[in-house]
Amino acid sequence: MTIAAAPGPAMVWSAGGPYDLHQTLGILGRGPGDATIRLAPGTAWLAFNTPTGPATIRITQHGSELRTRTWGPGAEHALATSPALLGAHDDWSHFDAPEFTATLPGRIKEARRRHPALRLPATGRMVDALVPAILEQKVTALEAQRGYATLLRKFGSPAPGSGTSEEVPADLVVAPTPQQWAAIPSWEWHKAGVGPQRSATVMRVLRSASGLERLGQLTAAQAAAKMQSIPGVGVWTAAEVTQRTHGDADQVAVGDYHLAAYVGWALAGKAVDDTGMLELLEPWRGHRQRVVRMLQLSGFRKPSFGPRMTIQDHRGH
Repeated sequence: MTIAAAPGPAMVWSAGGPYDLHQTLGILGRGPGDATIRLAPGTAWLAFNTPTGPATIRITQHGSELRTRTWGPGAEHALATSPALLGAHDDWSHFDAPEFTATLPGRIKEARRRHPALRLPATGRMVDALVPAILEQKVTALEAQRGYATLLRKFGSPAPGSGTSEEVPADLVVAPTPQQWAAIPSWEWHKAGVGPQRSATVMRVLRSASGLERLGQLTAAQAAAKMQSIPGVGVWTAAEVTQRTHGDADQVAVGDYHLAAYVGWALAGKAVDDTGMLELLEPWRGHRQRVVRMLQLSGFRKPSFGPRMTIQDHRGH
């Protein structure tokens, strides 16, 4: 079913300084097959469920000015939450203060100098972030992204305005609601390459969907702690979620298969485990995720000839 193409309310938000739409929102997409988000030069489209129904939001950038247009029953809610989505509440002033900057390695200082326009987005949508994060537990990102894309194509809904408005991509979709996710038969998860352990964790999460969405109103640390009370949701999954739902500036993905070694090579010239990574990042507690994002934007690549080591994968724990 195609939802009415008539656009809803619109607004203009000024970032008040340098802003990069793609750097800011790029973290929200789960691979190239994620049809809930589309990025094009100077423009982004997102489709998602809100408490009042599905919504599509189009954001266009004009310098530091961001213009939004919405479609669908959830248009008002999408518009009200769009500043947070765009990183309006993400404050880099302490990170950029001279006394803090002086403590940073040169590589991070230079990355921040070259990338002053990054903001950390906060969607507030817990289930939308949790489901794909759970699908990435204990498998490669490519495998998880393919499974998620398959499920979206089969069980997602056309985004409001898609197919009837030239302003909305025809293939944009809204992810299933919690009720729709819960109704997917077990064999469809299997066909999408999602094993029973991960699909069972998704089902446990969905049983708490209404309570989980309220976690968007808590601090990132509080939300992460409460998420981890659900069996199968551990520190890695919680960090992956709060980075997107809360614009979490501090949580790093402990248990990620590659991250600890990457941070170790970047900051200490050697591979480290999770404990070593946290020790290296400790001087910048409160901004550890910002430090990691700057390392990634620096273009640093860890050497492929480094010594092999076993990096434990705690993503499903």
